[in-house]
Amino acid sequence: MNSVLPKARKIATEAAREAGALARDYFTKDKQIEEKGEDGDLVTIADTLAEEVIISHILDAFPDHAIRSEETGWRGVEGDWLWLVDPLDGTNNYAIGLPVYGVSITLLYRKEPVLGVICDSHLDLLYVAEKGKGAECNGLPISIRRSPSVPKMTVGWIQGHIVGKDKRVLALKHHLEGSFKRVLRLWAPAIQWCMLARGDLDAMVLYNSEGDDLYAGLLLAREAGAVVTDFSGEPFVGMNPEPYLIASHPDHIQELISLVEQGLSAT
Repeated sequence: MNSVLPKARKIATEAAREAGALARDYFTKDKQIEEKGEDGDLVTIADTLAEEVIISHILDAFPDHAIRSEETGWRGVEGDWLWLVDPLDGTNNYAIGLPVYGVSITLLYRKEPVLGVICDSHLDLLYVAEKGKGAECNGLPISIRRSPSVPKMTVGWIQGHIVGKDKRVLALKHHLEGSFKRVLRLWAPAIQWCMLARGDLDAMVLYNSEGDDLYAGLLLAREAGAVVTDFSGEPFVGMNPEPYLIASHPDHIQELISLVEQGLSAT
């Protein structure tokens, strides 16, 4: 594994930078927006072109690795190594001219993330996390913060497209909004994980949102010092097609678990 990661890190950072620059270039142009699926999701020309750039970089360097990508799905034969690619996380923001979008690239070894690269495309900020080596932004180390108190927290909220307006979800979100200073939903999950990792968000609550944008952010948060558990308080490891997660500074995690349990029991 150690022989793969240095090369993988170089390839992923180069690909993320290039894909991010491409999206920035198209931001004020005709984005050729189309609907994707039945849940209101969108795809643009930048999604497609950025994905081609990233996959080309990966396949040239690692032709025997499998890839799961946002727009084109699976490539290759499943084995020890799997790349997850979201070439334009936050497409709905991008489509309406909201400059909150990014690139997310993850490399997993036996279903455990070992490398995560996220490019905040509009701000040209590159976040990198390698398992056991900490988290950084543009080459400088970053870390989560400890909030003065839970009621003063700004907490990120992420939910999957398929969740919709389920009563259980609405009740939980309402309870959380009454428990914290602010609950923030950006529609760009990878960018929210970056905000947690650099200390601008105090915690994250994720409700059934597994996708190609998840695991780079999880690794970044962990390497920046966050604890990540499921809603029952068990440490989250590996992959899960239906994750329910809480992430925060270790000092706050038990109180956050209790608040989520209270919100769920109110339904």
